Parts: sequence; structure tokens; C-alpha cells
Amino acid sequence: MILAGYWLTGIDPNFLWLVNLGFVLNWFGDSLDGTLARYRHSERPVYGFYIDHAVDAFVEMMIFLGLGLSPYVRFDLACLALIGYFLLSVLVFLRTCVKGEFVLSYGRLGPTEVRLLAMTANTLVYFIGNPMPNLFSLPLTLYDWLVAIVILIIFAIAISTTLIQARLLAKMEKESQKLPAEQLR
Repeated sequence: MILAGYWLTGIDPNFLWLVNLGFVLNWFGDSLDGTLARYRHSERPVYGFYIDHAVDAFVEMMIFLGLGLSPYVRFDLACLALIGYFLLSVLVFLRTCVKGEFVLSYGRLGPTEVRLLAMTANTLVYFIGNPMPNLFSLPLTLYDWLVAIVILIIFAIAISTTLIQARLLAKMEKESQKLPAEQLR
């Protein structure tokens, strides 16, 4: 629905409302599946984790491709945003494997906040249009600039998270290597 809505905005900007409805339904469905499984006492932690995040990856790909196919955001910027999103996902899964901690949000930025940002940007562009401000003499629209800022934030979070986690893991590993020698004394 989101991909189709973004693509159809080339015909009529009113399809941005279809996109926003798609984001609400995506949030509802993404939140409901695990809750429903817990309510029914039919959790399948390994299979559920795998299917949930595999489907999320395909959905995110469709969302960003739709955004890039819209007249609002350059395709290359939409693809860079998708790469950033996938990079953060990889870091979430690495942390889950290495530390056993599944943390989906970075600071105050999680999937719900990303959906709200996209819906806000869609609404803003619907009401004020998508002007091309003359910033740094770059041919970018307002929505392009919003996506570019999000890309910079995502990559900054990815780099800082990688460095912080690498330091923590190196420290943990160093401490665990000292432990057997200390026990011998």
C-alpha cells in the first residue's frame, strides 16, 4: 500500500493519504503479530523472530523504493536511506547474536518514530508542496533535504554505535581472558 501510494503520487498528491494509512496499518500489523501470539500462548521465538524481521526487511525495501519512485524524493537518496536503515538493522542483529540483547531503537529513534517522521513529512509536503530551497546550490527539494538529514543521522548513529559496541566487546573479551589467570593464583 505504501509503495503503491508513493508511486501514485506522481498522478495525484492525494495518494500521500494512502501512504499514511499504509504506515498506520504497517505499525498496527507489526505490533499485533507478537502480541497476538503471546495472548494465544502460541509464541514461536526462533521462527517468529526470523519471519518477523525477514518480512520487515522486504517491507522496508518496498517503502523506500516507493519513496524513490515518488516525485518527492530522488531515487538515489531513497536508496541511501534504505542502506542506512539496513545498516542499523544489521547492527541490531549483530548485537543480538554477540551479546544476546535485542535493542531495536537507537536513542529515541525506533520504528514507530520513523513511521511518524515519514507521515509528518508526507503531511507537510501535501500541505505546503515540495519547494526547492536554494541551499548550498544543490538541486534538492524540501523532502530531499528531510531525507538527507535522516540519512546523516542514521549513518552517524551507525558509526557511533559500531565504535561504542566494539570498545565494549573488546573490554569484555579482555576481562574474560584475564579471569582464568586470576583464578589460578
